[in-house]
Amino acid sequence: MQTFDFSHLTDTAIRETLQAIRCSLSCDEARQLQQEILKREPTIAELILFGIEGSEHCSYKSSRSYLKQFITDGEDVIIGAKEDAGIIRVARDASGKGYAIVVSHESHNHPSQVVPYEGAATGVGGNVRDVCCMGAKVVALTDDLRFGNLNNPHNIWLLNQVVSGIAGYGNPIGVPNIGGGIQFDEGYDGNCLVTVVTLGAIEEDGIIHSYAPPQADGYKLILVGKPTDSSGFGGASFASFQLEQSKREENKGAVQEPNAFLGRHIIKASTELFALLKERGELQSVAFKDLGAGGIACASVELAESGGYGAVVDIDAVHVSDSAIPDYVILCAETQERYMWVAPDRLVDTVLNHYNVTYALPQVSYGAQARVIGHITHDTRYRVVSKGETIVDAPAVCVTRGFSYQRPLGNLNIRQPEPVLAHQDPLENWLNILADVNIADKSCIYEQYDKQVQGISVLEPGAADSGLICPFEDIDYPKEIRLLGISLSTDQNPRYNKIDPYQGAANAVIESYCNTIAIGATPIALSDCLCYGNPEKPEQMTQFAEGARGIADVCKQLSIPVIAGNVSLYNESERQSIPPSPMVCVIGKISDYRKAIGSSFTAVGSSILMIGERKDELGGSIYYHIHGYLGNKLPKPDVHMLKRFAPLISSWIEDQAVLSCHDISDGGAAVALAEMAITSNIGCDVRIDSDAAIEQILFSESVGFFLEVPENHAHRLIEEAQAASVYCRLVGNTSAEQQIRIQHLSCPIEKARRAWQDGLRSIIS
Repeated sequence: MQTFDFSHLTDTAIRETLQAIRCSLSCDEARQLQQEILKREPTIAELILFGIEGSEHCSYKSSRSYLKQFITDGEDVIIGAKEDAGIIRVARDASGKGYAIVVSHESHNHPSQVVPYEGAATGVGGNVRDVCCMGAKVVALTDDLRFGNLNNPHNIWLLNQVVSGIAGYGNPIGVPNIGGGIQFDEGYDGNCLVTVVTLGAIEEDGIIHSYAPPQADGYKLILVGKPTDSSGFGGASFASFQLEQSKREENKGAVQEPNAFLGRHIIKASTELFALLKERGELQSVAFKDLGAGGIACASVELAESGGYGAVVDIDAVHVSDSAIPDYVILCAETQERYMWVAPDRLVDTVLNHYNVTYALPQVSYGAQARVIGHITHDTRYRVVSKGETIVDAPAVCVTRGFSYQRPLGNLNIRQPEPVLAHQDPLENWLNILADVNIADKSCIYEQYDKQVQGISVLEPGAADSGLICPFEDIDYPKEIRLLGISLSTDQNPRYNKIDPYQGAANAVIESYCNTIAIGATPIALSDCLCYGNPEKPEQMTQFAEGARGIADVCKQLSIPVIAGNVSLYNESERQSIPPSPMVCVIGKISDYRKAIGSSFTAVGSSILMIGERKDELGGSIYYHIHGYLGNKLPKPDVHMLKRFAPLISSWIEDQAVLSCHDISDGGAAVALAEMAITSNIGCDVRIDSDAAIEQILFSESVGFFLEVPENHAHRLIEEAQAASVYCRLVGNTSAEQQIRIQHLSCPIEKARRAWQDGLRSIIS
């Protein structure tokens, strides 16, 4: 058995050795592993394992201390950001029994840049497995995507492949895609972002944990799923270094290969097993975890260590696709469609027979099966044996803890002067903004997704500011919770984050919050994927630190717990780092999904109210963007005003005093009104009383809302808003004329529709 002695080697020699075995440890980490952790020469399996568990992707070694700022608990938080997925209670039935939503939020950026279809599909697959392994029924997913400039044909190809990959996995497994977002910016040339959110529904007494239960000494480790192959080997490490074009072909092997149909079959089998174990009162006797980063190694050591145990894994017991695969690859490969159970002896045959016989895994997919591959031990060491030799032997806690860094911070020198634009034609600007790929109709993307499978979708993408489902409508649930609606909204604006990473992150939370309350839902939890550049560069580490602080501060002010997410660093190609990208998702709930409202006008003759003043806040706006500027004056929303407005609009929508609502964000008031008119084919006539310049009135992205209300309700709502110190004005009405009028401008709906509908579709189709 080969071991490695780094004690007398130079950094260059150590680096060459580690690169030769595809180990992601640094020179100092390799020395620390030998001298301080193991106190002996490490094996190749130990080097690979510690390289994976000690990577940024798994151990959060640069980001861990900053995440402690987040509120991760609350009255209804059942599991915060500490297991495979977060869980928040959303209802109780008449007997007091709790019902919850499970949330997982992950990124799959590097794999999608290198092998876009498989990278995106496996991102969805892993995210879905995170939710399933908590014992939940997977009920919805969404994606939030970022790509480079579409003047580059390669970026168009990436986009089409990624969207096909998401559809190619999400559609066959039968999960509706209910929302999402997409933006384009030259900062993502060379490094796209693919983030996925998955929701599950679960009864509180049906939760399964991802740690070995009490008195688990001797419990068996059962591997379920595809035979292990070499696909995805080194994936976690690959995600923890910047992308290099010269290594593109080499890195393709780090991307897993999906099998959506097998994935669906195992989800179905596992769901039935959950019910069986619950019926027998055995849910607290087991643990369950999906195999993601680090494969068998990371799943087994995390299941053991998080319960206070150690484990022994027998590589020879693992079912593999090829007997020639090296043992350290079998241990750490990230082969898809796999799970691991911890179960007592009395349940082992039940689990094996359920998958192998009842659900016939070997007949469904060649080589797939469930097998015992090891056991839990009380001595807290993690051991792996292969062909009679011990190839890993280390304290389990040292494996899972990885390494820790307090990276140096730098200065942010990104502020730009506010541009002074020559006189522009406002109508021409309006149409150009509607046609911009960041504003234009996205139906050419989401029409590829199955949005109605399961029959629980209430508000689909494009119909409202948030997606909405009714996950408990089935007759199997108590009558008193069947009308509960769950919403999901994502956001992040790269232009804002280029100007100010703190305010940009804060605004991402606020925008998702606004989207949630716009349909009548109450925000209850947040998840995030914090996507940033190289943490070894002080300026980029500062961008991350400021982004984390921005999210933490706003979540505290809005009383929203962070219950799920991940950190993705090293999003950097040889050309550049990505813009700071805190990808945020807010989950909301509404007591009666039938009362939720969309963002399209509904009737002629309604009054239009505007919440929020139009301000000189064009920094990072689409208006500046189409003229080649970034600017400086970012929107800085009044968080306390929004917190006062949220219950107000919720009560109005509950009383059916609001017919439609659209938040004012990208593109400003002119775009919000145009979208409300285009999607309904109802015109409007709006006059905003303001001393601001016409460009600021039309295109400033200051936070606010347009509300369509019955004429006889307008005066009362204005009075109630003003009593709550919320800026609210009557600004116009809907009209039978096919015109969108704002200030002195008038644009035919059809002309605006053509610009909006063709802007993106004409480029990518």
